[in-house]
Amino acid sequence: MIWGRYVLTSGLQCCRCRVSCHVRRHYRILPDDVKSLRAVVNPDVSKIRNIGIMAHIDAGKTTTTERMLYYSGYTRALGDVDDGDTVTDFMAQERERGITIQSAAVTFEWKAHRINLIDTPGHVDFTLEVERALRVLDGAVAVFDASAGVEAQTLTVWRQAEKHHVPCVCFLNKMDKPAASLRFSLESIKKKLKANPVLLQIPVGSGKDFSGVVDLLTNQKLIWKHKTMRDEEDGRTFEITPLDESEEPALLQEVSEARAALIEQVADLDDEFADLLLTDFGENFDEVPSIKLQEAVRRVTLARKGVPVLCGSSLRNKGVQPLLDAITAYLPAPDERHHDLVRWYKDDLCALAFKVLHDKQRGPLVFLRIYSGTLKPQSAVHNINRNSVERISRLMVPFADQNVEIPSMTAGNIALTVGLKQTVTGDTIVSSKSSAAAAAARRAHNDSGTGAKHGEHASVVLSGVEVPEPVFFCTIEPPTMAKQADLENALNNLQREDPSLKVRVDPDSGQTILCGMGELHIEIIHDRIRREYGIETHLGPLQVAYRESILHEVSATETLDRTIGERRHVVAVELAVTPLDSSSCEFAFTEELGAKLSAEIKEAVENGVQSAYLQGPLLGYPLQGVSALIQSVHMEPGTSPAMVSACVSRCVHKALRLAGGQVLEPVMSLEVTVEEERLSSVLGDLAQRRGTVRDIQSRHDDKVLLATVPLAEMMGYSTILRTVTSGNATFTLELDTYEAMNPQDQNTLLKRVSGLL
Repeated sequence: MIWGRYVLTSGLQCCRCRVSCHVRRHYRILPDDVKSLRAVVNPDVSKIRNIGIMAHIDAGKTTTTERMLYYSGYTRALGDVDDGDTVTDFMAQERERGITIQSAAVTFEWKAHRINLIDTPGHVDFTLEVERALRVLDGAVAVFDASAGVEAQTLTVWRQAEKHHVPCVCFLNKMDKPAASLRFSLESIKKKLKANPVLLQIPVGSGKDFSGVVDLLTNQKLIWKHKTMRDEEDGRTFEITPLDESEEPALLQEVSEARAALIEQVADLDDEFADLLLTDFGENFDEVPSIKLQEAVRRVTLARKGVPVLCGSSLRNKGVQPLLDAITAYLPAPDERHHDLVRWYKDDLCALAFKVLHDKQRGPLVFLRIYSGTLKPQSAVHNINRNSVERISRLMVPFADQNVEIPSMTAGNIALTVGLKQTVTGDTIVSSKSSAAAAAARRAHNDSGTGAKHGEHASVVLSGVEVPEPVFFCTIEPPTMAKQADLENALNNLQREDPSLKVRVDPDSGQTILCGMGELHIEIIHDRIRREYGIETHLGPLQVAYRESILHEVSATETLDRTIGERRHVVAVELAVTPLDSSSCEFAFTEELGAKLSAEIKEAVENGVQSAYLQGPLLGYPLQGVSALIQSVHMEPGTSPAMVSACVSRCVHKALRLAGGQVLEPVMSLEVTVEEERLSSVLGDLAQRRGTVRDIQSRHDDKVLLATVPLAEMMGYSTILRTVTSGNATFTLELDTYEAMNPQDQNTLLKRVSGLL
């Protein structure tokens, strides 16, 4: 990216009109002006949009982001994923592979609105990046390949957006592809996402003849006509003309029917708009002003009753400017999203740390979403989760890997900070411990009428980011023992950046174990250690992270009698373990026991149970689907809580062994898109992998195979699939569930782990 001098201007769009039989408006960004982030720092909160770009891999998220930055005037040239020169894909691995690996934040202005945008990955191995972005964003743009509709990862990120109640706008990208289909894409949104698409545009032309869109709200045609080679390359100029009788009859008919359907659909979803139609436009619904229709669409979007749908081709530079207009028109401002906890802070600072990066010169860079108050550099802040005070030395506006220092940042914005050395993803940052106490007191006072009791810590901490459990692991070793400390430092930094990366030390062998979300995830981590920290590490064979559970309900007792020095510790525990039909592990006290144990002993019992859950009775994998009921805990006076924990842990382990163990293996959802003539080869290979076919669908000239298959059978699948299909297939994998292995496969695994195979 080339940075020249900054030209501070109030706007980059100019309008030139000419008189003819149609009113034509040509929009063009002044070519030599590059805006400075310093020009837009703290606008009114109603003019802020915090949005994310989310999609299946290769749907065009990063290309769409590049066009947004270019048309808004913040870059001089159009970046291209294939050329490796995009703003948001700045990591070496991203530019080499042509995929987004970590989310990147950029800030820019569009028509007096400030847009804080996060470009997220589309690969399932990096789904945590989407999760933590959606946790702090107010709206999202879901990008679709118009020839493929809803794909596997589209469904995953859509569920994540729904979990966080994030309003969305849909952008049907790649309308220039021969197989692009508006109808097919809309149907897949309805059926697969269970969403209500509100179509706002219809395409003009199809395939390589796609030239623009018709805006159904205004009945205007937006055409990207190119008069010069330069315009053809950047798409900054487009022409707006009202539809009239001179248009093709088929287009007029399609627009008329689509607009009538839009008005009827919005009236069904929004009572205020329905009343307006019946009261003022009962004789002719088509006369309703476009501004009233737009306001109704906005209400429908914010209520998450429907999702606006727009069309375009980011790679061909068509349709991105109307998408930017839709972001400002339909997605919410920060003050239109309600965060219950934040109101207790009033005007005091309350922010959530949602991402950490490590910079060799500046140290940890922490991204904060500011929910209330004002953030300033050289100020002390309180981290509630760590119960520590830290000082923010510098405050910046994020722009991928280029950042601009600013004097302050207000509520509703996303900031990048330097100086927070202890803060990690999910931490709540406030101005001081006293402000957190005041917020807790306000909430306690409000809840006093209900009889609810809230501890200070629990009542004022923002909910963090859910981190998925790893499914792969392998050993990692430095080239020499002299590099062990450097490797540990690198892994600590990478874990802080990426909470889905887990590192542990094997208690028996002393080896360092790297746990990740997939083959690509671990491969990227390995490469980053080599490039960024200069350590040539060795990875052991990739292994599957199994789980264990139990078969029967069993009771057990355990007694521990130890004398340490002059102090005798005696504790006896009785409990029962029960299999659960869920992925979690639970524990509880009997009502009588829970009433008489102190908080300290309860905590000791919980620690003992949780430590036992980490190691199953068969192979030592973590447990899931187990419940422990603590029935009695008897102690001699002077017995320490640590001894109680040890006794409980031993008792749980004994019960687990008696209950009979079973191994649970991760089972993946597999989606393969392949030419019809090569489908049989894919099915034959899948049968050898213990796969189960769920469905085979048609997508234009291709077949889409949906199946479930054990993760252990998918090692190196990309290479095999490329071989059996001559490179004419694509696939996606996503964790579906953990299932019990059949006895034969379990025995084979036990023998292999025991070294008998």
